[in-house]
Amino acid sequence: MMEIKNLGPGATIGVLGGGQLGRMVILEGRKMGYRFVTLDPAQDCPGSQVADDHIVGGFQDLEAAALLAERTDLIVYEFENIDPKMVDFLKERKQVPQGSQLLRITRHRLHEKQALDQAGIPVSPYQVVHSKEDLVKATEEVGLPGVLKTTTGGYDGKGQWMIHHSDEIEKKLPADLFSSSQVFIYEQFVPFIKELSVVVARSLTGEVKTFPAVVNLHRNHILHMTIAPATVEPAIAQKAEQLAVAVAEQLQVVGLVAVEMFLLPDGEIWVNELAPRPHNSGHYTFDACETSQFAQFLRAVLGLPLQSPRLVSPAVMVNILGEHVPQLMAHWYRLPSAVKVHWYGKQEAKKGRKMGHVTVLAAEVEEALALCDQLPLWSPLTEKERAAVTARCTISEGVEERK
Repeated sequence: MMEIKNLGPGATIGVLGGGQLGRMVILEGRKMGYRFVTLDPAQDCPGSQVADDHIVGGFQDLEAAALLAERTDLIVYEFENIDPKMVDFLKERKQVPQGSQLLRITRHRLHEKQALDQAGIPVSPYQVVHSKEDLVKATEEVGLPGVLKTTTGGYDGKGQWMIHHSDEIEKKLPADLFSSSQVFIYEQFVPFIKELSVVVARSLTGEVKTFPAVVNLHRNHILHMTIAPATVEPAIAQKAEQLAVAVAEQLQVVGLVAVEMFLLPDGEIWVNELAPRPHNSGHYTFDACETSQFAQFLRAVLGLPLQSPRLVSPAVMVNILGEHVPQLMAHWYRLPSAVKVHWYGKQEAKKGRKMGHVTVLAAEVEEALALCDQLPLWSPLTEKERAAVTARCTISEGVEERK
């Protein structure tokens, strides 16, 4: 491992990945005086539009990686679908504070479950599945309903199959699903009350700070809305934040980790997934916290003292997807002043693609939600959705099926 050097303003940071997360990291880093070089297969990706330089290359292109190392003083990654061998290659040449070990764990669902299990972090019961026979056995031992998931590559609900009854194994799953050597994981259905998440920063120095717990609402397996602060009792929010700190400490995170969780009817909290980088559910911090997740990320990987993550205003963040863009552009000049738009600079607006997000600040969460419902960009919250995100439940509110 290379010696970690202090890097002040004027140093150049390389970013593996040129998506919106990298873009927002760069925008915050520019305020601090740093320069940036991005590496991404796309020529005109969101990160490249705000970087000082851009290298077009894939995430297994060692020649491009070597060029990134030549032009930078420190390298970070902005998403986890990167081969850890690429990170190891770069670590031989430059500082990569996030390292590759957490990447190896979080990009593989089975490794992630096993690491959390070993660390004593509560997770839903699960079994490894290699074949249809394994799946039948898993449904018998873990129980029904449950969710079959690919161990790598899935996101926003892709690579997941909800199984309510044993006969769905034949009816719902692709016929050739088990024809390759791919490994799957079968998890027990979680009858959660709310979906929570906490973004926690852990510095090179070991300093740890958590952003407030938030409530998330998904539509079609894609994050639709994040509500800050979480609409739960303070003791539950504190419990979620303590759990996130335990994850960061046990896994020796450097940078950020977003800990996605389920709140169960009995008040218990199970960890669902981890993301070792800035997270969609932390975008509200740009406008609503003393320090954004993106600035805190940079401070953590640089070894700078972490700053206050205190929430200064209730906020609701809503994703702008490709199907929302025509309405957004049609109403651009008529959006209320309380609506803060963050645009990612993607050229093609596809259905389900995250093109940007809005943050609405208000004195109360209910006020922000009411304004979101009035915006002509997406359908208002249904009665069920509103109950899911606003009820200040402890252990007795109704349950919601996993998204």
